[in-house]
Amino acid sequence: MSVTREMPSTSGRSLTAAYRRALNLAGSIPLSLVQLAARVAVAHVFWQSAQTKLASWPVTLQLFAFEYNLPLIDPALAAPLATAAEIIGAALLFLGLFSRLGALMLLGVVAVIQIFVYPGHWGEHLMWSSLLLLILARGAGVVSLDYLVDGYFRRGA
Repeated sequence: MSVTREMPSTSGRSLTAAYRRALNLAGSIPLSLVQLAARVAVAHVFWQSAQTKLASWPVTLQLFAFEYNLPLIDPALAAPLATAAEIIGAALLFLGLFSRLGALMLLGVVAVIQIFVYPGHWGEHLMWSSLLLLILARGAGVVSLDYLVDGYFRRGA
């Protein structure tokens, strides 16, 4: 005679409960933390891009003239405009000051890159755009100068 031991079964209820607990835990992540992470991540990408352009300005001008092929704008004008948009947009996002304006500026940069420069890199551009749209829709969050300035003006100062 063999002895069979019953194995404790993982009931559907305990799996469902564990899944719900995990969802509740994820749902408790503060939106401001997500907004801060989005701002810093995108600001870093565009700040680095601008620094690369500035570090090798003659190469940047050549890229704008011969590789990027932007229509309707002179490469000698496009290069400084794009670099300025990256620097200003990244700084605004990082500081959380006029963040929606910074997000809008960088969305414009991403749109130009996607349409005219590197259309095959849509996955990366979609990721940047998603983070920028979050900032555009929800603002910079509590950890931002926008929040401090808004609080200052709400108090009637």
